[in-house]
Amino acid sequence: MSDVKPIAPVRIGQTDIVYAQGVRAGSWLFFTGHEATDFEHGIAAPVAGKPGLPLGGAPRYLREGRFIFDRFARLIAGEGGDLRHIVRVDQYYPRAECVNPYQRARKALLKDYVPPSTSVLMEELLTVGANMNVSLLAVLPGEGREPRAARPEGVPVPQHSGFIASLACGDYVFVAGQMPNNEAMTGLDPKAYRPPNAVWNGTDIRLQTEFLITGRLKPGLEAGGSSLKNAIKAQVYLTDINDLPEFMDVWNAHFADSPCALTVVATKGLALLESKIEINIFGVRDAGRIRKQVVDHKASAHMRLGPAAVRAGDLLCLSALYAADDDGALPAVRASAGLRYLGAPAQHQMRAILGAAAEICQAGGTSLDNVVRAHHFVGDLNVVYPALRIWQEKLDGAPIPFGAVRTTPSIPHCDIVMDMWAYRPG
Repeated sequence: MSDVKPIAPVRIGQTDIVYAQGVRAGSWLFFTGHEATDFEHGIAAPVAGKPGLPLGGAPRYLREGRFIFDRFARLIAGEGGDLRHIVRVDQYYPRAECVNPYQRARKALLKDYVPPSTSVLMEELLTVGANMNVSLLAVLPGEGREPRAARPEGVPVPQHSGFIASLACGDYVFVAGQMPNNEAMTGLDPKAYRPPNAVWNGTDIRLQTEFLITGRLKPGLEAGGSSLKNAIKAQVYLTDINDLPEFMDVWNAHFADSPCALTVVATKGLALLESKIEINIFGVRDAGRIRKQVVDHKASAHMRLGPAAVRAGDLLCLSALYAADDDGALPAVRASAGLRYLGAPAQHQMRAILGAAAEICQAGGTSLDNVVRAHHFVGDLNVVYPALRIWQEKLDGAPIPFGAVRTTPSIPHCDIVMDMWAYRPG
């Protein structure tokens, strides 16, 4: 018996895939991978507008943002929550011009309370014509869960988005996506800047990563009473995936003794052109009741970049998983590459990923049935349907809380990277 409840499950386009628009797990509400779709034909008619009046009505991207947040408002209210208890928002867009209209729509509804946010560009979204893919995490009111802004010193906030840089909620601290920008948001911070004529005076990715960890993530966590040692989960976006080894070298120098779950994927672009990296993170308060626990799983060591998972209270956060061994993509994946349009490599990848995830969840005191957030970062959107079929096998047809965006993979033939959170009851 699962300890999570799907919210407003919907069958997509009369197929066999049932999407969980949200998940309620204890006091948490998860909403993953939302696009402005009607779930039957594609982009919802109010967003698409009239074909004969392509420039009529409100701006297209503004309509899209409003549609998504109106849906969030209804879903959250239906569970007894409200918009002022959202604690984190993640957004993916295929092009930069979508961002400002979306942020205007978001701010019109959320007013002066915009929770920690991460916005990055991805190659393509799942619904044809979609321009924004949004996930959020909220808590139910009561029992000391009132979110409060932490306001770390020296961590600037972009004027147009106006999000809260660091937010404390109970024993949890959420830090918005951070880039190595200066306080005026006009370029890189001097500590992260390498003059273009300083050919080997450090490297951009090392300078920017070091600055982000020490000058943004550390103060962001500390403002809410947490610290790097009590970080639970980080998501990292690289504008050049070839920077991964250098990034990991800097990252492990800070987190080797107390690792946090880690997801690293490529992004098509960030808000600051000079930035090569953006990172968001969350942790638990040093003096709180909830303690951090690293979960080990030796069998998946070659399938991830961070620890198998980190447990904190009733949350279990897995490091992103991909179907690899110490030689690269698993043999079954490579051997079936010629059958990609029949879904064979994707299904081999997903069976390996979900098999490992099930064992990690068990080691962390829960089960795959209790996954509340499953982001698929894929190299080809054609893999999404066969991937979801394997989810169906594992979950006996239960609704799936999934999102999917296209990006550039870091390992040849490993075109699915899975980022998962699970609920751990009790």
